[in-house]
Amino acid sequence: MNILQALFFPPEQPGGVSSMIPYIQDRFQQMGWQMELFSLPKRVRGKGQEEVVFETFDYHAFEGDPLVDKYIQTYRDYVWWTKLRLKKTYDIIHAHHPIAALVMKQLYPDTPVMMTIHSSYERELILNGKIEENGKVHQFLTAIYGELEARVDKLLTVSESFRTYISPYVKEAADIKVIPNGFDEKRFKPIAHENEVPQLITVCRLVPAKGIDILLHGCAELKRRGHPFVLHIIGDGPIRPELEQLAVELDLYDDIIFYGYMLHPEEFMPFFDIFVLPSRAEAFGSVFAEAALCWLALVGTNVGGISEQIDDGVNGLLVPTEDPIALAEALEKLVTDSSYRYNLARSGWDKAKQVYSLQRVIAQLKKVYVNTLRQAE
Repeated sequence: MNILQALFFPPEQPGGVSSMIPYIQDRFQQMGWQMELFSLPKRVRGKGQEEVVFETFDYHAFEGDPLVDKYIQTYRDYVWWTKLRLKKTYDIIHAHHPIAALVMKQLYPDTPVMMTIHSSYERELILNGKIEENGKVHQFLTAIYGELEARVDKLLTVSESFRTYISPYVKEAADIKVIPNGFDEKRFKPIAHENEVPQLITVCRLVPAKGIDILLHGCAELKRRGHPFVLHIIGDGPIRPELEQLAVELDLYDDIIFYGYMLHPEEFMPFFDIFVLPSRAEAFGSVFAEAALCWLALVGTNVGGISEQIDDGVNGLLVPTEDPIALAEALEKLVTDSSYRYNLARSGWDKAKQVYSLQRVIAQLKKVYVNTLRQAE
């Protein structure tokens, strides 16, 4: 079987999708399946000229907004690049971005195309203060879910909570299959270590949706309670200067290290003790599973895919969003009790290895591919 994995970002980009797909490709190739990766390079901008047509709505009603116009131009660019680069046929195309899915179905109408919806672009834009809820761009982006349902052969997503999130925008949410992300446990090597001062780590893009401002306020409260720690922040983004200034204002700057972007943080992560990320929304939250496989204790917010990964008090701790005091109290439990921290981390590792193994994903995808191809015959 010859399968194309159609991405949006190149596979070397950070994030759950990009870090997972090359490992999926490797496993399938080991089984004798042919699998290629395809994505739109960042240098390809403003090349496409073809008109875009959606079946379920008229996007022209949303034209004039810079984000909508950029989305449509990116669609055109993906069409242009795909026509330029792909000259062969495939048995199945598995897309990981709405533009990739819709373009592939347009250009390969007789090939089964499936799409895994990994996250909510519109929700991220709202939380990052870029668009208004129920505004023009929000309506456009949520209409894309219905377009995907109408045109692609199979929809998948990464968590039950995200399937619930998109259910108002599709006709048959029950038909969307949930396959959580999976990780090659060989990439993660827990290291026995003893840190005299608890080491906290977070890994994310520095945008408002990730709640790092809440993390800093929570850490300030932890410091006021007299608990020493070091917080390591791996990642970059537009609000980094604001966060650095907030760290100064909260008298935290000497307790925090800002690293910027790092391609393979999992190589660094096992030396720390606690992974913490108070996201305001997460479709899945791959970094929690990655941290668990590094044998770190987990602290996250009770939202989306995070709450599906963490059983509060069993393999990590859950706190409400926008609550730095609750976050500080959760961290306090872990920094003051190394045995409790160890037990949570061990349980987290056990669950991640059992539930989020790459082998499980391979088995589920193989079944979906075979069934999809059989239905198309």
